[in-house]
Amino acid sequence: MEAPKKRNVARIRNEYAESKYYTEELASKKRKALARRLATFSLLAVLFAFFMISSIYSRAEALDEKKAEKIMLEKKLSELNRERDILNEEIIKLNDDEYIAKLARKEYFLSDKGEIIFTLPEGKKKEK
Repeated sequence: MEAPKKRNVARIRNEYAESKYYTEELASKKRKALARRLATFSLLAVLFAFFMISSIYSRAEALDEKKAEKIMLEKKLSELNRERDILNEEIIKLNDDEYIAKLARKEYFLSDKGEIIFTLPEGKKKEK
């Protein structure tokens, strides 16, 4: 199908025709203005949506990083709590005189009067 061709027709110069042309021209300007407003609003809406989505994405990445950091810090905290418990047990043991004497014999080869300390090489243990 062919598009209708524009015809060069002379305008009629009477009052009714002039008012009709004026209203058609005014309606055409309103349609163009409406199209411009809609295009501008659509562009602004797309830009707003883009910035919101990029903001949400960056915050999600930051949240994932914080979660990973939290997991790592919780593991470190549990290790430190375990170490604290071990050290607390060691403190309790160090308050016991018998443990201190045993530790002194083992680590520093100290002995009571009349005791003889024998050290065995660690590499040559008896197998049973």
